[in-house]
Amino acid sequence: MSIMSDDWNTNIINEFRANEGRVGGPFEGAPMILVHHRGRKSGKEGVTPLMYQADEQDPSLMYIFASAAGAPNNPAWYYNLIDAGKTTVEVGTETFPVTITEVTGPDRDRIYDTQATRYPGFAGYAEKTAGIRTIPVLALRRA
Repeated sequence: MSIMSDDWNTNIINEFRANEGRVGGPFEGAPMILVHHRGRKSGKEGVTPLMYQADEQDPSLMYIFASAAGAPNNPAWYYNLIDAGKTTVEVGTETFPVTITEVTGPDRDRIYDTQATRYPGFAGYAEKTAGIRTIPVLALRRA
C-alpha cells in the first residue's frame, strides 16, 4: 500500500505533465521523475512520481529512492521495478526507457547521503527506518 494516496499522486502527475516536469508545493524546485511500473502480482500499470538525483558525471544515469516517506516496508513499486529490470520514465517533457539496477554498499550510502544533504526530508526518512530497513537506491540508466 502506498503512503501517498492515489489522488495525491494523480494530482502531482497531472501537474508534472502540465508544467514540463515541474511541480510546486513540497516538491517546488526539486528534480522530479514519473516512473512507470507494472504490478508483478496484479499486472496493473502504475505511475509513481518521485524525486530523483542526476549522476554528476554520467547524464544517462539517475537515482531514485524507495523511501516510502520512512515507512517500515519498501514500497510496492520497488519490487515491481526490481522484478522487471527495465521500465519507462518521464523527465521534463521526455519519455524514455531505462534499465534498473540496485545500488548497494558504499556507493548506495554516498548517493543517499548526497540526497539527504540536498533534501533533509530524506535524512528524516533514514532516521525513521534505522534498524528496520535500509532505504534502497535504484540506478536508472537510459536504455
